[in-house]
Amino acid sequence: MRAALVTILILIAGITGILAQTGPGTLNIYYIDTEGGQSTLFVGPSGESLLVDTGNAGERDLGRIVETAKAAGVKQIDHMWTTHYHGDHVGSLLAFAKQIPIMHFYDHGKPHPNDRIVSAAFLTSYEELSQGKRTIVKPGDKVKMTGLDITAVASANQFIRSNLSGGGKQNTACTGVPKMDEATYADPDNGESAGFVLAYGRFRTVDLGDLTWNGELDLMCPVNRIGTVDLYLTSHHGLAKSNSPALVHALQPRVAVMNNGTRKGGEPNSFRVLYDSPGLEDLWQLHWAYNAGLENSPATFVANVEDNATIAGVLVPPQAGAPRGGGGFGGAPHSPAYLIKVSVQQDGTFTVTNTRNNFSKTYKPRP
Repeated sequence: MRAALVTILILIAGITGILAQTGPGTLNIYYIDTEGGQSTLFVGPSGESLLVDTGNAGERDLGRIVETAKAAGVKQIDHMWTTHYHGDHVGSLLAFAKQIPIMHFYDHGKPHPNDRIVSAAFLTSYEELSQGKRTIVKPGDKVKMTGLDITAVASANQFIRSNLSGGGKQNTACTGVPKMDEATYADPDNGESAGFVLAYGRFRTVDLGDLTWNGELDLMCPVNRIGTVDLYLTSHHGLAKSNSPALVHALQPRVAVMNNGTRKGGEPNSFRVLYDSPGLEDLWQLHWAYNAGLENSPATFVANVEDNATIAGVLVPPQAGAPRGGGGFGGAPHSPAYLIKVSVQQDGTFTVTNTRNNFSKTYKPRP
């Protein structure tokens, strides 16, 4: 038991060291493991912070977000961006605000009136917490963060109609991509997601929350107003009801990060769209996805993996009458939990690190 405790402490110390490593003029991005939710921390070159979403309720995600912020040297959240009001994105927000001060809040305004899972109790508390320091963003709005250019491109089912740098061309990736029937979705606040494009020097990334397929087409077709990005955070945890070719193939990311859980997100159709995207070099995942099986990225690029027996149980169909291997949806949390860190230089060079194995890969700027 004591040896195991020492091992865990060494792992935590090693991860903390990785998170703290930085240099002058560096943008650091931390994709925190909320096991199928979202929480992403940006720490700009001046030390100013932007936190996008706060994962699920409970001590698990709250502790991971707080510890990441502390290890990154963040004493307050200067900008708190909420993509939408589902529990896997706002679950720890109220509790987090009791531990680390939040200076300003950004969101898409009122939730979709037909959404059946948004918490009315949360909304009441959130309005009280954010009173006097809240911005309801509209497409084209900017977040004023030193050294960065952050532009809202989607909010409340409205989409940017002016061209960002590099945008404005006809989007040929829209051809042959039909809209989906989203009328039966019980969770339409996904489509209201507030999303942005962030640029630091020559580096560009995009976070669209859980924007669904039809919203992606409304944003990107027939004209690609955004242009290309270097890093794409998969929409909606890698679910196939998002991540349309019209979006992904037009953005032409060099790197994608998937904020999936073991059984949430990471669907095969999304993997196919990503792997077919022109110019994609690597897909990094927060979890090995049960849904994808052999389509998962090599383990080197996956922050949280299953043991060999569990993976074998998922990949190999059991014999008749034999118990199935592997855990189920919402199974035991991974502990310790590992995250994906990205360190960006102003010239467009960025390095992605898997904190599970300390594997890093550096991507030079596009020509």
